[in-house]
Amino acid sequence: MTLVDSRERVVSCLVATLTAHGFAADPDAVWRGVGLPLETMLEELAPGGDTAALAVDYRTRHNAPDAPPVTVLAGAAEALSAVREAGGRTLAVSAKIQPALEKVLADTGLAALVDDAVGGRFGAAKGEVLRERGATAYVGDHPGDVVAARTAGAVAVAVATGPHDAGELAGHEPDVLLTDLAGFGGWLDGHLLDLRLDALERRLAGLGSLLVAFSGGADSALLLAAAVRALGPDDVAAATAVSHSLASGELDAARELAEALGVRLLTPATEEMARDGYRANAGDRCYFCKAELLEVLRPLADRHGLAHVATGTNADDAVAGFRPGIRAAAERGALTPLLDAGLTKAQVRAASRRWGLPTADKPAAACLSSRIAYGVEVTPHRLARVDRAEVALRAALEAGGLAVRDLRVRDLGQDRARVEVDATLAERVAALPAAGQAVVQAGFVDVEVDPRGFRSGSMNELLDDAARYR
Repeated sequence: MTLVDSRERVVSCLVATLTAHGFAADPDAVWRGVGLPLETMLEELAPGGDTAALAVDYRTRHNAPDAPPVTVLAGAAEALSAVREAGGRTLAVSAKIQPALEKVLADTGLAALVDDAVGGRFGAAKGEVLRERGATAYVGDHPGDVVAARTAGAVAVAVATGPHDAGELAGHEPDVLLTDLAGFGGWLDGHLLDLRLDALERRLAGLGSLLVAFSGGADSALLLAAAVRALGPDDVAAATAVSHSLASGELDAARELAEALGVRLLTPATEEMARDGYRANAGDRCYFCKAELLEVLRPLADRHGLAHVATGTNADDAVAGFRPGIRAAAERGALTPLLDAGLTKAQVRAASRRWGLPTADKPAAACLSSRIAYGVEVTPHRLARVDRAEVALRAALEAGGLAVRDLRVRDLGQDRARVEVDATLAERVAALPAAGQAVVQAGFVDVEVDPRGFRSGSMNELLDDAARYR
């Protein structure tokens, strides 16, 4: 009764079995016993009876083609999917014997969402399985499931979908009490965020002092705020690199947030333009950019007595495919506390909202060089032109009544520009003459609006075609 609704089948088959063997059968009493091992239920409901024979009779009736159907409880499939989407594994441990457990999972379609299943366990015996499998939380509808979670050292999540109502379950002091599984996904999100923020705080608290590479975006802002919480503002500083690739307004926004957090903002100049690999703008351009940044920040941290340098790399960044900048930072000893704590981009934003950071919903704002197609040389002129075009385009769209969230002007080479905005607005932007005019006035000749809309890292799609635009 945690994942599936088997009440009608279990109760009707038990009542029929008990009656056939000459025992009184109260459906309410039978229902109260659901969740216990079958033999335990039969011993209580048919004292002195042949438990083995009763069990065989019951299972025959339970598996008959005309037995009442077993259905999936609302929210069950979504709850299992939520665990997997969070990077976890799903384990079903039941008092049902192994064949019965496997059959009900298969018949209801839940087998595809369950990574492992163990039957024939109840109470502390369930907990032993949970501990062996490394379970960190256990969800169940019976007081015995709270015992199982306690035995395993796991979070006990009680759900009032079985014969024990919320009041009864609360008396057994579960860590979490849910009315049904519809609320599980929200609880899991909050639980994982709490765990990962705790891990982040512990990681930062052990560093002593820290210089945060602070772009002003959501990731580095959360890292900076977390560092202040863990270490105090005197042992933390932010560094925002100033160069041709810094977009208009970003430095002012970074300064404002640093001041609000009470930390020093250092603004060192970086000379990535002096690196041949950066200007050449092959697929590994970010490697040279990040190498320049870290080679400037490490001595800066030393001068200010800060033991470590950290970037805002999050857990999604580490699995996002082609990220040469992450490699360059790692080679130069940069720490990645958000990644180490397992914080995803969505969790970064959720934590930022929790802490009231103004960057919680700030759109992604990569450096200006990310707008230039691979194979097209990065120059101060190109970076400034892209910056002018984006500022002018956003103003034109606002004047036209289009408030976009994400906006990019991509330099494709040969004075060609591609505009990316929120996918839902792409068609309207393409139909607005002032939009194209704003980009042309910034210095481009040909302008197109991408109907697919904004996509972070979309320039990677052009890697194979870069030679066409040289």
